[in-house]
Amino acid sequence: MKKIFPILFLAAVCGTTAPAAEDSAAVLPTDHVFAPTSFWYTPIPSDVPLHTNSANFVKEFARQKKAYYGTVAVNTTAYASPVYVVDADVPTVRVTKMDCQHNGYVDKLFDTEWGAVPIPKYAEAADGTDAEMTIWQPSTDRLWEFWQARKTNGEWQACWGGGMTNVSKSDGVWPHNHGTTATSIPFIGGQITAAELQRGEIKHALGIALVDCENWNIRSWPATRSDGWNPKKEPNRIPEGLRFRLEPTVDVDALKLGRAGKIIAKAAQKYGFVVWDKAGAITLRAENPKSFTLRGQPDPYPELFEKKPNYAVLEGMPWDRLQFLPMNYGKP
Repeated sequence: MKKIFPILFLAAVCGTTAPAAEDSAAVLPTDHVFAPTSFWYTPIPSDVPLHTNSANFVKEFARQKKAYYGTVAVNTTAYASPVYVVDADVPTVRVTKMDCQHNGYVDKLFDTEWGAVPIPKYAEAADGTDAEMTIWQPSTDRLWEFWQARKTNGEWQACWGGGMTNVSKSDGVWPHNHGTTATSIPFIGGQITAAELQRGEIKHALGIALVDCENWNIRSWPATRSDGWNPKKEPNRIPEGLRFRLEPTVDVDALKLGRAGKIIAKAAQKYGFVVWDKAGAITLRAENPKSFTLRGQPDPYPELFEKKPNYAVLEGMPWDRLQFLPMNYGKP
């Protein structure tokens, strides 16, 4: 039998039980996708120096939140990647690179990176125009991401993405400007998983998408590229790749947040956010429930979000208590 499983159930099939709620000692695969020294897993010191423009960036964040729907949402079914964690015996297929942007450029590296990808037969890309999809094969230490992925006449195609080897030794950034986000920062590093919410702790930094970002030629590590656009040079626009956190002195347990919101807030204090993309609203991403539902399992988020809609999970977060870190913070 071919073993294909979402992140939530990886521990169970490997001979241990799925993590119980609030069992912060439980180890999950997403705790250590990349090298242990990666920025994803490195806590931010409480006394870290802040960006000299941090206060103005906080105001800019508030402006965007107010201007674009008045909330910070958590994407699940659309603009959030399903993650298919596969065993070594899953048959491979070739994924063809499409020139969907009609720029006449095809990166030949994809011929090698996508030549043999272990995609489950039942797999689907995310809903929404980005149609993201992630394949992770721990047994071979390989990772694949796809943007605008689709299956046509039984064959997989994608417009962009990446294929990474030696994932467990990686710094957690796609090489060659590959990857699905505009910054080449991998989804699997910064998205929230159902297993993490079930456990009660997220042990990595969180990717976040803003709407109005600083121009593409001004970016901060770990971003290696950007789709920011600021032709009028509006002041205080936040660069892609910039990192920020929730002030560590905030008493999260006293906030009027639900359980999932508090788990996210505590990760935002310890590991912070990284701006990895643009979107139509300020959003975080959670592992797409297709990782579960396509295997006949229920969508875990209604229960984990306590039946709150995705846009309400973070209601009560004190977004005025953010702290922005310097450009290129943590760069080796």
